[in-house]
Amino acid sequence: MGKRIIPQRRGRGTSTYRSPSHRHKGLPRYPRVEKAEGVVVDIFHAPGRSTPMAKVRFDEETALMLAPEGLRMNQPIHIGPGSPVELGNALPLEEIPEGTLVHNIEARPGDGGKFVRTAGTSATVVTRGKKKTIVQMPSGVFKHIDSKSLATIGILAGSGRTDKPLAKAGKSFHAYRSKAKRPKRVKGIAMNPVNHPHGGGGHPHVGTQSSPSYNAPPGRKVGRMAPKPKRRKQ
Repeated sequence: MGKRIIPQRRGRGTSTYRSPSHRHKGLPRYPRVEKAEGVVVDIFHAPGRSTPMAKVRFDEETALMLAPEGLRMNQPIHIGPGSPVELGNALPLEEIPEGTLVHNIEARPGDGGKFVRTAGTSATVVTRGKKKTIVQMPSGVFKHIDSKSLATIGILAGSGRTDKPLAKAGKSFHAYRSKAKRPKRVKGIAMNPVNHPHGGGGHPHVGTQSSPSYNAPPGRKVGRMAPKPKRRKQ
């Protein structure tokens, strides 16, 4: 009988593969108000995130937001329609001029921000419309997003985090540990047959078809998934 493969062990949820959530500072998101004005009271590093975070105090609550480059302490922050187009302010996409660099874009109005949240990244507003706004993502893909969705002006801070090498395996382990990721990945064909369905053999071959079915059980659903048939447009 073979061993459980790593994806199965991760799914069990033991402390080996679980993210240390007690060290996380919280989820950065926009306050649940139509319009608000606050001030930056703190800028700090959050374990598990590549981007620095800012604590913004509003009249009724305190919210955590992702810090863009150039953000400073005691800087006023405006959120909502009619806010000035300045660094750190969050506006609907329909009010942001074309060519502006933005981050932390909402997928749907009110979800708090889903896109462009990694350090040093930004998206560009290409074309504005009444219902949809075209935004060029950091990958180069053009995405149609609801024009009522909020986005923050500026480029996210922390762009130089990859310039300094980790230097040793221990640093890499702890850096990935805070994100519940593994720093190293071993190929299935390099393992023994008791450790992985692709293991064993005298040469690197998976031993069977490398495209498992989408209906395969978790123990066999490893490797390259079979392509889905294309649907003809009606």
